[in-house]
Amino acid sequence: MNSIQRLPASLTPFDVALAVLLRDLVAVAPVELPLRQALGCIAAEMPPASAYPPHDVAAVDGWALRARDLVGASSYTPLPLAVSPLWVEAGDKIPGNCDCVLDADSVDHTGPLVQVLAEAIPGQGVRRAGGDIGAGTQLAEAGRQVLPGDLLIARAAGFEKIAVRRPCLRIVNIPGGTITANLITDGARGRGAEVIFAEAASRDAASIAEALDPDCDLLITVGGSGVGRTDATIASLAKCGEISAHGIALQPGRTAAVGKVGEVGKTPIIALPGAPDQAWAVWWTLAVPALDRLTGRRPRRTVTLPLARKIASHVGLAEIVLLERKDSGWMPLATGDLPLETIARADAWLLVPGGSEGFAAGAQVDAYMLRE
Repeated sequence: MNSIQRLPASLTPFDVALAVLLRDLVAVAPVELPLRQALGCIAAEMPPASAYPPHDVAAVDGWALRARDLVGASSYTPLPLAVSPLWVEAGDKIPGNCDCVLDADSVDHTGPLVQVLAEAIPGQGVRRAGGDIGAGTQLAEAGRQVLPGDLLIARAAGFEKIAVRRPCLRIVNIPGGTITANLITDGARGRGAEVIFAEAASRDAASIAEALDPDCDLLITVGGSGVGRTDATIASLAKCGEISAHGIALQPGRTAAVGKVGEVGKTPIIALPGAPDQAWAVWWTLAVPALDRLTGRRPRRTVTLPLARKIASHVGLAEIVLLERKDSGWMPLATGDLPLETIARADAWLLVPGGSEGFAAGAQVDAYMLRE
């Protein structure tokens, strides 16, 4: 039977736990992935694209002509041509002596002479060289998530692969925390990580330790971090590596832990509580900053708005507050205990520092967006 895990007499301040976790983390090396696999990953530095199209092309189907030769042409004063113009399809290269494309009805071929029935201006019906992609355009900004629009540019520019930073994140589910583990897995994939999902065979320390494979960039366990009689994650972590902090001054999520496992490189590990709201809070405050460091992601976006209502907090605990954007301000939805329905509904969150009693109504606060 497992001995009961216990929290230390005093909780580790949140800022200290975060600093310890991030201290030795650096961005992983870039890898080149096929475009479809790169979607959602964090872009690394890439060579700029060449101009596209590389030369003037027809934007429409029609007749390729030179605009200055068509001055005065109309249906009332047709302009006869000695030689029939060239027909081009959309996307065809414009002949070197032409600078416009007239539609089919603007050139009459019914008589003995070909006649032009309309004027044109230079560039009409033409897509200029570099009109879609200018020379030197970045395919995807380094440190930003690769979006479908980035892949559109890459494909048009002729790239088959794109460089990204894609850390390997191993998520170990302790039996009983499947809902929470799926929540964290979805969040990790949404932030560009390669996710390996594993499950401990049982809730005992030996089974959990066996699942703690350090061959990854970040290891996350879900469940078993508390002080229940079947909680053994921290005991297994102590056998496989080192515990930097167990019991963090964070509400919810105070039973979380951070440490390292493995001999080579000392893989960072975060032990998340099994309750969905507690794990969600630790994910955003500890795991996401670690993952952002590994991907080289740019700083997360915050939005500063006034509070529609006062937020009261306990001194000594950093507390998560869920917010809804309403009437150009932030409306607090929940503090400390976070119902799942409220988590799904929230637009943003903020962290009240452990040394603060909260924020007054009307105070300007910086909130992290949940819907980027």
